[in-house]
Amino acid sequence: MLDALHHFLLIVEHGTFTAAAKAAHLSQPALSASIQRLEEAHGARLLDRGRRGASPTAAGRALIPRARAALSAVEEGKRAVREVLELERGEVRLGAGATACTYLLPPTLADFRRAHPGVRFWLRETTTEEAIDAVDAGELDLAIVTHPRGDRWFEDELIVVAAPETDPEGAPFVTFRVGATTRALFDAHFPGAEVAMELGGIAAVKTHVRMGIGLALVSRHSVATDLRLGRLVEVPHPNTPLTRSLHLVHRGLERLPPAAAALRERMLSSPPRVLDDLEGP
Repeated sequence: MLDALHHFLLIVEHGTFTAAAKAAHLSQPALSASIQRLEEAHGARLLDRGRRGASPTAAGRALIPRARAALSAVEEGKRAVREVLELERGEVRLGAGATACTYLLPPTLADFRRAHPGVRFWLRETTTEEAIDAVDAGELDLAIVTHPRGDRWFEDELIVVAAPETDPEGAPFVTFRVGATTRALFDAHFPGAEVAMELGGIAAVKTHVRMGIGLALVSRHSVATDLRLGRLVEVPHPNTPLTRSLHLVHRGLERLPPAAAALRERMLSSPPRVLDDLEGP
């Protein structure tokens, strides 16, 4: 049945039995037989066959997310068994925002990697909403988000900064794209402020602010080196500093693979060592 679900999803993805059979390394009759058994088991036609290919029926569309979840659960089971046998062969899929990816996670992941050199990391820089969706879909094991769900991990402080020569009076803001957590906080606490740039990463934001383009609302940890070296200055503002809590979310302890569970324990037991811009990971 699992093979048949996989074959069904391949047809949905590729759009034709021919292309799906090639991807599955099966003959087309064998693939058709697999789908026939799946349809018989479900008591419904799952695919409409036409001249231009195959498309899911209403019943097929209802099955798609459940088929994906079933196959994902089986893969999680296989991965968990391998990791139980030998943790060093594990994998951790982790999502976080730009500040955590750049300044908070590198020392933690490097320490964990030294303790478990065989564990592989897959890190995705993402927004809180995207990260929660990915955790719920089984695409990520752990995510660092600003949503109150999950374990509180770290308190982050946001401040306004500018280049030393920038006159903050009337200066525009350099900020992140809509959807980013910092952008949401900026929109909430600086309504009506002029936005000169919307950028995708903290490095780009800092670079343009250092060049005198304008102000930026950023994590204090992300500009610690710049402030110390005088490349940026903190701009006092009645709405800052802003504090945001970073939480560590997952789908439940019983569903965490051993490597991810071990990383979670380390992260909660040891506060992150913030990475300096002049320091290697």
